[in-house]
Amino acid sequence: MSNYLALDKIARFFRIIRKNGGLIGSIFKLWRTDTLKDGVLVGTDCFGNKYFENTYYMTSRCRWVEFNPMVKWDYDASQITAKWHGWIHYKTDKLPKDDCAKFCLYSCCWTQCWLLPHEENLSGTDKAFYPFKTTKDHIAVWDGCSVSTRAAKANICRA
Repeated sequence: MSNYLALDKIARFFRIIRKNGGLIGSIFKLWRTDTLKDGVLVGTDCFGNKYFENTYYMTSRCRWVEFNPMVKWDYDASQITAKWHGWIHYKTDKLPKDDCAKFCLYSCCWTQCWLLPHEENLSGTDKAFYPFKTTKDHIAVWDGCSVSTRAAKANICRA
């Protein structure tokens, strides 16, 4: 009877509202991420990102990340650490805490010497990497003259 009246869907709607921080919290999360989801928190990373899973959703939608609220609107996919990248993209079903190879890699003191900490992609920001030039430019800026009139214009400027 409840299936015909869709009471289970209404109950699920209110459960999602409650899990996302009530009415105000749900409106804010909907405004920030364009979706409301209900799932199990499976872990967090060193930046405060929270990783969730709900197998009720279809395969490509059942895992997601909620980025740290401190980044506000400047979140992007490069803020997902390498530990969680494989899990969020369905390359493995093992969580980083359950993966023996990752645990051995990150707990070894020798790897700590050369393994750099994760940092997001900074392209398009003030901190972006711009390499310096080591070669002369092959293309000259056009000055409005043809090659044949360029020498005559240079002689006029000298006079």
